[in-house]
Amino acid sequence: MPHATASWLVDNTALSFDQIAEFCGLHILEVQAIADDTAGIKYTGRDPVRAHEITMEEIHKGEANPDYRLKMLKGPEPVRRTKGPRYTPVSKRQDKPDGIAWILRNHPEISDGAIGKLIGTTRTTIAAIRDRTHWNISNIVPKDPVTLGLCSQRELDALVAKAAKKAGIEAPTDSRLDGDREALINELRREREDATRRAEEALKAESKLISDAAKILDPFSDNKGHV
Repeated sequence: MPHATASWLVDNTALSFDQIAEFCGLHILEVQAIADDTAGIKYTGRDPVRAHEITMEEIHKGEANPDYRLKMLKGPEPVRRTKGPRYTPVSKRQDKPDGIAWILRNHPEISDGAIGKLIGTTRTTIAAIRDRTHWNISNIVPKDPVTLGLCSQRELDALVAKAAKKAGIEAPTDSRLDGDREALINELRREREDATRRAEEALKAESKLISDAAKILDPFSDNKGHV
């Protein structure tokens, strides 16, 4: 809420408009308009000190030196996952049941816990697919999780070898289709990359339209769209 924060700093500190504009990510003319009460919208001040974005000591430093650039407090460190199933992008989550079905069919020696960590799913989901009680079982088609992008070939091979060793069986080493498999993987990855690129281009186009509309409504923009 940069405008509301700027309004509070204008009313409660002796910081320069330039310092406030830089801290809030605004143009200096926007801060000037807020101070002169000529902005198109009246903003309720938002205290950045109470929001733990800056300290009063930092504000006092800025008040004492107009050339001082205020430093925003760093946010809390993000929580890092160290245990549990891996994170899977939303775009690939619908492929999980197909990957699970493929592993259950081709490598029944792999435990549910290992599948869960590899694919990023729960034992309940795995059991439902195995027992064919999954709510979407009629649409689940076993597909190699590597080609689906749910894991790497190295991860899958390592898991298969570990499970085979634990079960006392020899891990499969058939490499007759390695070339075709690699080509298929590359083709599927290219398709996914193309789809992602198209989605990003569409998002950029939509953002540009919104930005252009905002500039038209911005009282501080001239006819060329510059502040």
